[in-house]
Amino acid sequence: MGKTLGSWSGMRKYLEQEMLADSMKGRVRYNCTSYVGMDDCKIFELFLDGKLYKQFSWETVQSYFHRTGLVERDTKLDSTAEYWSGFCNMLAEIPVSRRDEYTDKEFCTALKAYRNSNIADSLTAGDPIQRMFAVLDRRTGKRSLKKLTDTLDAQPAWLWEIILLRADAEGMNQL
Repeated sequence: MGKTLGSWSGMRKYLEQEMLADSMKGRVRYNCTSYVGMDDCKIFELFLDGKLYKQFSWETVQSYFHRTGLVERDTKLDSTAEYWSGFCNMLAEIPVSRRDEYTDKEFCTALKAYRNSNIADSLTAGDPIQRMFAVLDRRTGKRSLKKLTDTLDAQPAWLWEIILLRADAEGMNQL
């Protein structure tokens, strides 16, 4: 997690207990898995209603790039520095605002930005992960949720599902 964000258990408590909207408590869970030999890479996961909803890791981004044809899979290069160097360069060229999958480091960057910003700024941030944290935040009220539901077309599909889930949990199912 890095020293700036503290321990994962503390961060999870912050996200799931301290800042999570009451209507979402017990429905949202975050997880972090770290594997030996992964060069400090982690897999962050978001569970909704007990089911894995989204992962944030290098592997999900790599799979996304292959699936969308942004990069071709070359099994001879997958484990080489040449492949990963090119992959990292491509990742830098396509900002988070234009992708549907994100790395663990992007998750941490968005979490740090969310923690250091006011809720209004997080709700309108260019980073969809930061907006996700804000949508699930207890400080986001029904008027703000209504504004977000009016802009669903501007949100990534994975995020608008979270927005609609939160709106429904707040009793806004007339949307």
